[in-house]
Amino acid sequence: MSTVQTDSFLLLIALILISGVLAAKFSNRIGLPSLILFILVGMLAGSDGIGFIYFDNPEFAQLVGIFALVMILFEGGLQTKFATVRSVIIPAVSLATAGVLLTSAIVAMAAFLIFDITLLQAFLVGAIVGSTDAAAVFATLKERNIKAKMGATLEAESGTNDPMAVFLTVGIIELIMIPETAVLSLVPTFFWQMGAGLIIGIVIGKVASFSINRINLDSSGLYPIFSVAFALLTYGTASFVEASGFLAVYVAALVIGNTELTYRYSIFQFNEGFAWMSQILMFILLGLLVFPAELFTWEVISGGLLLSFVLILIARPVAVLLSTIGMKYTWKEKTFISWAGLRGAVPIVLATFPIVAGVEDGEFFFNVVFFIVLTSALVQGTSISWVARKLHLTGPKKDIPHHSIELISMGKANAEMMQFKVDEDLKIVGEKLKDVEFPNKANISAIVRDETLITPYGETEIKAGDFLYILVSTKYEKELKRALEAKRADLKKEKSKKVSREK
Repeated sequence: MSTVQTDSFLLLIALILISGVLAAKFSNRIGLPSLILFILVGMLAGSDGIGFIYFDNPEFAQLVGIFALVMILFEGGLQTKFATVRSVIIPAVSLATAGVLLTSAIVAMAAFLIFDITLLQAFLVGAIVGSTDAAAVFATLKERNIKAKMGATLEAESGTNDPMAVFLTVGIIELIMIPETAVLSLVPTFFWQMGAGLIIGIVIGKVASFSINRINLDSSGLYPIFSVAFALLTYGTASFVEASGFLAVYVAALVIGNTELTYRYSIFQFNEGFAWMSQILMFILLGLLVFPAELFTWEVISGGLLLSFVLILIARPVAVLLSTIGMKYTWKEKTFISWAGLRGAVPIVLATFPIVAGVEDGEFFFNVVFFIVLTSALVQGTSISWVARKLHLTGPKKDIPHHSIELISMGKANAEMMQFKVDEDLKIVGEKLKDVEFPNKANISAIVRDETLITPYGETEIKAGDFLYILVSTKYEKELKRALEAKRADLKKEKSKKVSREK
């Protein structure tokens, strides 16, 4: 590559990232999922748009897509509280396996009736769009005040359902390309992918947590890079033994994110930014890969709309209803889970698999899947908050701090600057700092209230919504958390009585 080409490539990347950041800002204001605007930027920049870029390389798009999904899953897992996921793990796994299988089967039968394709090709289309998408779900729910149980279920499902979708897609492609393949021979492969992926994720997650805490690096900037290296190591190791790399990455991130880490906030903030960058590049690249002249044809539009109708209003609700039988979800909650089953990057990336494998009509399937993703994002993504309000499934407004203090970390001085959000039902609400019994070696350095920095002193009263920044010795960190997280007994009793009345 010449110097001129290199300079042009760097300029192109800069323009793509700037466009992506502005698109993300604009999407928040109009309530439109950012992935739609990212894709539109790619389509407009492509050869059927202003002709700025010509891109027709599904292999490269697949590579970038897989890398981006690894980063997005890793960041999502880091931010997920295991205590929240643990309460919904059974329904989430049921949705991620039986739910995906049911969705794929129903969409496949519809595709067989709508398009002039074989039954195996129809099942390929169903498999590709069968799973929800972690990138779309994480991004859509991140700042919306959805009930915690609903958010946890959807995030856990989207983080664990990729193995089933990948298994079905790859398996059906194998059946199409090698007709003599025995269907039953694929079943042990699925259990191996799930089981080995889970074990690899747990093991590498524990190794990563131990390494981050024990290895004293010379620069704090190396710790986030260290974490990303473990994410890639997890995916690579799982793929090498033919296990599910996506599941392994999500599980490893859950383990790491729920461990006390040195330079925790630096690691989290770096991965959040890296995940955003990956998401921007991935969706814009996928937008470049599609040609609007081929996408917006009568056959794709009419067939895509019918399949979207079946997916959103029939297949997904039926799958949710059947895969959550006997589980503690109300009809309203099941309705919301059905509506919030967003499709995004995963189906589009999986749609490149048939093209790369040389499946007949692979490009047509890609366009149909792309249209379904656009429809899902536009219809479901823009209305999630409205549906949650109508079903009375909104939770408290999420306070996402845009501030952090990390002066000292245990890697250097055996101490940590801990950030703590004060919820309204905590015992410390309304108490003055001088009356709070903090453990030894713990000092409140700052309080942020409504984006205002407050210098703490003995008479300062703690209020709900405050962010406390406490310098604490790592030896007493768990003791401090237990003291801060103590609930008010009267509120506990009121909540238990309310639950009893509702039952």
